[in-house]
Amino acid sequence: MKKCLKGLLLLSASINFTALADVIIDSSRERHIPIEMSHPIQAEVCKAESPCPVAFISAGYGVSHSNYQFIASLFKQKNYMVVAIGHELPNDPPLSVSGNLYETRSENWSRGAVTLDFIRNNLKARFKNYDLDNLTLVGHSNGGDISAWLANEGKDYIQDIITLDHRRVPLPRRGDVKVLSIRASDFPADKGVLPTVSEQQKFGSCVVTIPKARHNDMEDEGPEWIKTKINALIAGFLEENSCAQLASSARHTDYL
Repeated sequence: MKKCLKGLLLLSASINFTALADVIIDSSRERHIPIEMSHPIQAEVCKAESPCPVAFISAGYGVSHSNYQFIASLFKQKNYMVVAIGHELPNDPPLSVSGNLYETRSENWSRGAVTLDFIRNNLKARFKNYDLDNLTLVGHSNGGDISAWLANEGKDYIQDIITLDHRRVPLPRRGDVKVLSIRASDFPADKGVLPTVSEQQKFGSCVVTIPKARHNDMEDEGPEWIKTKINALIAGFLEENSCAQLASSARHTDYL
């Protein structure tokens, strides 16, 4: 493993976008967890008495946690603090590709959920101007599975969960957690992962498929039209547009 970063290093992540790279050490598990933090555009308005919201981003397996700048930029513009978290460390066992994947990958998801919980508790003690009691979890693929795993543990600090084509871990069926799952078109989710139409109505969750979108393209290296569509859906969700509105937006193909 490369020598851990000490302190915060200012990085130029993209045009008009800066992020802070850091490593948080979980000594109980001897894990040096890489994170990338982005502060909101109007950080000066974030106060202890009126804290700004926070979003955690978990990457797909094999994708760098820093490869979701298009999503981080959107949240930053919405005045969120964004924390992108690296879950896979060099000494971790590889993600299982055989057997009952829900069983053989559960250790990965459970470990990732512990990491999210640890990061949340660590940052809550350090950043009083940010609301870590009403957290938004965002995860692509395996990162979505990790996010869903944590949300299913009943943590009361999770407000929203947004997954990008995760496929294995059932989304929470909880009225106190808002759910958006943005689906690609090339792979189906496992049975029971996505809420049914009746469950979506009951719990206020939303499942939206982007036509012609590919699972592996839902990150920075994907085509611009997919990233634009994903951000439009996330923005609509944060603005509390109805699921019907989001689904109608996703079906429009004038961006292709």
